[in-house]
Amino acid sequence: MSISEQPSTLSLPQTNPGVETVLEYLIIKFPFIDAQVWHQRVRDGKVHFFDGTLVTEHSPFKPQQRICYYREVESEQRIPFNEDIVFQDEHIVVAYKPHFLAVIPGGAFVNECLQNRLRKRTGLSDLQALHRLDRVTAGLVMFSINPESRQHYHHLFETRQIHKTYQAVAQLNEGENIVGQEWEVKNCLVQSEPRFRMVVTECDANSHSVIRCIKQSASKALFELHPVTGKTHQLRVHMQSLGWPILNDKYYPTLQPLSADNFDAPLQLLAKSVEFIDPITHQPRHFSCAQNLSLE
Repeated sequence: MSISEQPSTLSLPQTNPGVETVLEYLIIKFPFIDAQVWHQRVRDGKVHFFDGTLVTEHSPFKPQQRICYYREVESEQRIPFNEDIVFQDEHIVVAYKPHFLAVIPGGAFVNECLQNRLRKRTGLSDLQALHRLDRVTAGLVMFSINPESRQHYHHLFETRQIHKTYQAVAQLNEGENIVGQEWEVKNCLVQSEPRFRMVVTECDANSHSVIRCIKQSASKALFELHPVTGKTHQLRVHMQSLGWPILNDKYYPTLQPLSADNFDAPLQLLAKSVEFIDPITHQPRHFSCAQNLSLE
């Protein structure tokens, strides 16, 4: 059993969904976790209020109470690739995330994620991710380490003042020569079935990317991608919409059957660099990872 060293938190909703206790709410909130698991967690003292008071099986539901619990998985796979700290000061950490490593706990991963690896490595328990990358995507992730300045960095992402550059590799169609060409992709992305996949539909555009081919071989091309917006799977869907789905993508254009990670065939998508004006120092910042994607 792998148990998170740091609690996850949630706030009970303002509107009661028809339950009497906190335990009942947790059971309906997380339908994929067996009810007996929640009963056992409560009996073991693994669920508590934000002030540390333990939740019991009879603790009444009260709107907006903050609840802390500890994620558990039966077994947790070790991701055999190393992260790297690119930059650190008193406010932020910028780190390289390898392919297959989650940014934060989720699914089958509790402690084996970039955030918890960095907390252990730096001793900074307040370290929190400011944004996300898909688990299968590699590249730079920014973290806040100072709660007092955290809101200022969150604001940069909320107002699109962080400029990101990605690399991607895709298979070419026979005879294509696209080096130097650029595409501006704007379309409407919505959730599909299953809900973790996105599709393009007819509505006002809510996603925007600029994509350029910078290099190609006989069969593959290297692209530079600049997302203007940050919709889920945006770059993966935009590359597919241009006719060049990213190499080793298990979701697009066709959802492949669930299978174990193939560490020899990572998704060829890399968050290469970030640029912004630092909200504390007001100086321009530019961070880039040493890794690059290859056409070989």
